[in-house]
Amino acid sequence: MQHNLQHTIALLSRTPAALDALLRDLPEPWTLSNEGDKTWSPFDVVGHLIHGELTDWMPRAKMILQFGATRPFEPFDRWAQEQASQGKSLGQLLDEFTRLRAENLNELRAMNLRSEQLALRGEHPALGTVTLSELLATWAVHDLTHLHQVSRVMAHQYEEAVGPWRQYLGVLHCSGHSG
Repeated sequence: MQHNLQHTIALLSRTPAALDALLRDLPEPWTLSNEGDKTWSPFDVVGHLIHGELTDWMPRAKMILQFGATRPFEPFDRWAQEQASQGKSLGQLLDEFTRLRAENLNELRAMNLRSEQLALRGEHPALGTVTLSELLATWAVHDLTHLHQVSRVMAHQYEEAVGPWRQYLGVLHCSGHSG
């Protein structure tokens, strides 16, 4: 499938509600458990998504439009949520993510991007030259990666409890490729 901006926006607009429906008001063992050292809980994932809304997707899109590949993106701190989320509840994080995503998508829609703009190039600090279209497509797949991660982390909390059914539950056979 080729990148389609309207399809991307349609998916991106649903992520906050999907996370809210899955996580809000769950007992903390579901939302604060992770898979071990240097892994994320669902709480951490929501914090990470907030950090991305603030420092990654739209700031980088604007950089491409303004500077092209002449100015590299700022490196992304994949662990910034650890400090930024301290003292906040999951409900507060879900609300903040919902607000920030709506603001970013409103701004993205208002850009009225044309195909020649989507082909503009930027400079990623690790990946090299990327297009605006690739950045926006990655935003959507990044959301799907973390939705998958949240469901995987939560499923692993019942890995022992499901007993012999484990063999039929694919999510329990998936490990550590996100986060």
